[in-house]
Amino acid sequence: MKYLSLIIVLGVLISGLWAFFVEPNLLEIKRLKLKNEDLAGLKIVFASDFHIKPYEKLRLKKIIRKINEQNPDIILLGGDFVNSHKKNMTYPIEKISSELKSLKSNYGTYAILGNHDGWQGKYEVIQALQENNITVLENSNINLNNFTIAGVEDLQTGNPNIEKAIGQNNKNVILLTHSPDIFPQVPDTVFLTLAGHTHGGQIVFWGMEPLLVPSVYGKKYAYGLKQENGKTMFVSKGLGTSILPLRFNCKPEIVVIEFEK
Repeated sequence: MKYLSLIIVLGVLISGLWAFFVEPNLLEIKRLKLKNEDLAGLKIVFASDFHIKPYEKLRLKKIIRKINEQNPDIILLGGDFVNSHKKNMTYPIEKISSELKSLKSNYGTYAILGNHDGWQGKYEVIQALQENNITVLENSNINLNNFTIAGVEDLQTGNPNIEKAIGQNNKNVILLTHSPDIFPQVPDTVFLTLAGHTHGGQIVFWGMEPLLVPSVYGKKYAYGLKQENGKTMFVSKGLGTSILPLRFNCKPEIVVIEFEK
């Protein structure tokens, strides 16, 4: 029993060190292939929930480098660039945006805001991003070639208007939302919805569901590809941490979406 107790204590200690120091700094590339004849050959990189802390300039640079290495046609950002509610707990949005200016793609970079961005100053974040060549979509859209990128305001700090965001577009619409909780209201004319916010739960013990998911639907939209009523949504695990600076069995990720016939 003595040795068993020692093994358990060591296991808990090692797991805690991993969750605090190691896993939050890892970065996976999640690859997703979807069928759409009109968009065949298009490559999207989706990144969300940066939560850049004051000392994490190098982590941000690593994320940007990894995104650029994917040679994306278009880059979509799902919000929560800043960390926490207070500005002394985040790397300044002006510096975050200045680094994000280095993102490279054929069609440019488009973003929505998250709840933390809203709490720290919605218009300040929008201004900083747009001054660095990142288009912010607030219940609006942009038409690019044969597809449309639409974006809604954050559910907690804004007023998401899906109808206004989509406009008159009804084909090859890709909708950005920070929270996945609007998915039941998304019309089936939207080809793909991309969301973040949940962080995949951050802490997921093997063989179990996440401990806690910030969603009114519980763990239903915690992570991954969701298909219901003829609609498709992908929820990313995101890149940073919130509340607890921990990740366990839930590595940060960049999502690469490629379309094929």
